[in-house]
Amino acid sequence: MIDTDGDCAEWTFPAEPGAVRAARAAVRGQLHGWDLDCLADLAALLVSELVTNSLRHATGPIGVRLVRLGGLDDTLRVEVSDPLPDPPRERVAHPEDESGRGLQLVAGSSRRWGTRPGASGKTVWFELAVPG
Repeated sequence: MIDTDGDCAEWTFPAEPGAVRAARAAVRGQLHGWDLDCLADLAALLVSELVTNSLRHATGPIGVRLVRLGGLDDTLRVEVSDPLPDPPRERVAHPEDESGRGLQLVAGSSRRWGTRPGASGKTVWFELAVPG
């Protein structure tokens, strides 16, 4: 873990297969600490998809960041960063395909999602509504 200051937590994982499991555990643990267990399973699933995409297409460290955005619409923003500058593309997977559904899952399960370029690479993010 790099930082867990108030309403923000972030980690960096090596681009190794164990990163997916470690990222899921970190997200679940932090959400439990914030009393957001109701979002833990969904957030961990979506993080798994994005970290897996990073492992498949990029080399180098993978960053995961959680930000609790307060205000009228309490929101959890989850960000996954990697050194590959190319944004991911949502595609239609055929029933027999073994992959290609991750971004569809993120798009269909989150309030909003998107990508943004970084100084070295990109960040894919999604937002979940915090029940209140």
